[in-house]
Amino acid sequence: MMRLSVVVPAYREAARIQSTVAALRSGLAGMAAEGGVEIIVVDDGSDDGTAEAARRADPDLVVELSANRGKGAAVRAGVRAATGATVAFTDADLSYRPQHLIRVVAEVEAGGDVAVGNRRHLEARAGPEPSWSRQAGSRVVNLVARRVLGIGCRDTQCGLKAFRADAARTLLEAGIIDGFAFDIELLHLADRYGFDLREVPVEADYGRVSDDGKESTVGIGSGLAVIRDIFRIRRQARRGLYPPPRPQG
Repeated sequence: MMRLSVVVPAYREAARIQSTVAALRSGLAGMAAEGGVEIIVVDDGSDDGTAEAARRADPDLVVELSANRGKGAAVRAGVRAATGATVAFTDADLSYRPQHLIRVVAEVEAGGDVAVGNRRHLEARAGPEPSWSRQAGSRVVNLVARRVLGIGCRDTQCGLKAFRADAARTLLEAGIIDGFAFDIELLHLADRYGFDLREVPVEADYGRVSDDGKESTVGIGSGLAVIRDIFRIRRQARRGLYPPPRPQG
């Protein structure tokens, strides 16, 4: 079995997916030499040639969705194709450098079921500051998620997560959210199913994220959609529509 599968959901990332795949190859070379690493790019229905650009970077697999469905759908497709003992996903803009990916993977390999990046962890180094609007939106979403769903994780929206392979499949197949609240649903289900979830201090490179202006695509409308989906998750849970936890052990 492969040691690690890295899923990279990508939408309209033709301009930088090649550099992202190359950086992952280089940064994870040590892990690749000690058990194997596969990189899976999932093109979420892009119309800018993202899939073709990804193939030129020579990842292990490129999965193409026929239409833009959202990050959740893209990650699910990648996880279904993954063969690693540990499965991780990270954003196509590579806002979290490979050394941070190695940290979350290490927590899973040390015995955790789920490991998530936390930019607000006390041990996280201070990095470049995101825009005021991005900070405000993130804080509101975190607050609503914690109050409505009881999520204890302080950074619900960090795009860097790793899982034991069977835990990844359990969580992702149980989920219904495809949009920006996908990460929040994962955390809710991890708690619901009693998985060992560990938070890992990470630093995001917001300078890289804003280089091409794509940060602006996550605006007020997206934030309101996330909040609507948080209440949708609560309704789903209260009605008993999520699959029951599987017996562990």
